Amino acid sequence: MKEYIAELMRQLLTPSMRFELRKAVAWLRDIFGRACFWRWEIVRFKLREDSLYDILYVGRKTQREFVKVLLGVQSQTVEGRLKLGKSDRTVVVSEMPIPGALYVPQYLSAVVPLSRSIDEITAKYNSELRRNLRKNRLRYRMKQALNDDEIETADREMLQPYAAARHGSAASQIEAQEVHRVAKVAGRLDLVLLEDEIVACHLGCVVTRAGKRYWSTVRFGYPDVVFSDTKRLREVNSITTFMALEWAIENGFDYYDIGTCLARPDDGLLEWKRRRGGDVDTLGNHGYLFIKLPRAGAAQFLWEAPLFAVEGKNLTLHLGLPDGQGDEEVASRYREMGFGGLYKVYIHCARVPGEELLDTLRSRYAHLKSPPFLESIVST
Repeated sequence: MKEYIAELMRQLLTPSMRFELRKAVAWLRDIFGRACFWRWEIVRFKLREDSLYDILYVGRKTQREFVKVLLGVQSQTVEGRLKLGKSDRTVVVSEMPIPGALYVPQYLSAVVPLSRSIDEITAKYNSELRRNLRKNRLRYRMKQALNDDEIETADREMLQPYAAARHGSAASQIEAQEVHRVAKVAGRLDLVLLEDEIVACHLGCVVTRAGKRYWSTVRFGYPDVVFSDTKRLREVNSITTFMALEWAIENGFDYYDIGTCLARPDDGLLEWKRRRGGDVDTLGNHGYLFIKLPRAGAAQFLWEAPLFAVEGKNLTLHLGLPDGQGDEEVASRYREMGFGGLYKVYIHCARVPGEELLDTLRSRYAHLKSPPFLESIVST
């Protein structure tokens, strides 16, 4: 019966409509999960042990650790509270809407537009990455895993171990039957070979949104012999991502989605994907947090914990520019945050920044076809 309904939906609904339906279902599932108020807690914790800011978290206890990771919290001290009392330097983080709060995505995708040739895309890679690709690409090849044994082996020996190695007990493993479904129905599972040795796998699927086709990475996998060797993993990871990009271009896709990662502007993985041409996008995200900035010192807080936020259908970035930071420090802090896909960048500052500093920040986005607007917000 389930298969019959799925087939009927495929016949009656366009791929774009099915995407929107899946998105709506995921959103509803998330909302129902949040509505279990008996699982909520109200706690305080510090951004840093010596930080002036405390975080007042109102939401499910199971989500607390995720919130701490998203904000880059380093303090381990948690103080239970029954009251919502807060100081001028309290940041409120809630799972339900609160007035004046930023609408912060939990995850973002890094999406590469494929309206250009592969040479144009790689021309913006750094010289070391281009050199690595030129030197090693021809030594690798890709082969689709077609039978159950190949799929099960890739899942058992690469997808699951690599996820566990990266995230430990918090790793979100994909169920075996879902791996098979994606590999055989919704997409494909490719094995990456270095000469005759299997060194990686790539699980990907087709996503259609607003009539545009995305080749979307679901998960990369590597055997222990690769991911336990940092230098080797760096090479194989770059080649695997590049081969997935090649495949997307060769098969006429409009975009290549390198995959979802934490929606944290200074997250290393997101920066890694940006350097490979990925523009930030809410494609794979269904969950949000509501973060209300402190009444005093918002610039300093956002210097320590910059945030993405959504306005309507647009993605924005909130950065802090507190007193006491020189131009070189600011340039260094935001060097890797020149993300494509942004509508606007808000600069929260203690006083109006000089034009030279604003030009430095604008230069981070000068390479983009559609650079974001920069808006200064002076706060106390």
